[in-house]
Amino acid sequence: MKDLPLQNIAYILLRISMGVNMLGHGLARIPRLSAFAEGMTKSFEKSWLPEPLIMAFGTVLPFVEFLIGLMLIIGIKTKWVLIAGAVLIIVLLFGSSTIENWEAMGIQMIYAVIFYVLMIRIKDEKFT
Repeated sequence: MKDLPLQNIAYILLRISMGVNMLGHGLARIPRLSAFAEGMTKSFEKSWLPEPLIMAFGTVLPFVEFLIGLMLIIGIKTKWVLIAGAVLIIVLLFGSSTIENWEAMGIQMIYAVIFYVLMIRIKDEKFT
């Protein structure tokens, strides 16, 4: 790692940081999956989205976050995991817009930018 360019190290650290973030979201929510999904459903009461869809999404989301996070940390199928993460953020942005949660959308846009940066810098994943 001594001869690894700083931009490669920066990319790897940002990828791992995003992975830890996503993994942490999943790990925190999986043990209380039912409560998380019910809470998400309650927060979307005023949305026009169907309740069963929100409940299903709230049940699956922690596992998706966990998997994306784990794969980013390990560095497996990074290109496809980054695309999956970016698509997840788009879905979350859409959901947040239906309940006019502009604060959450601001945070989600930061995630979108990080996924974008990681995607355009994926060439820096090389260890040589």
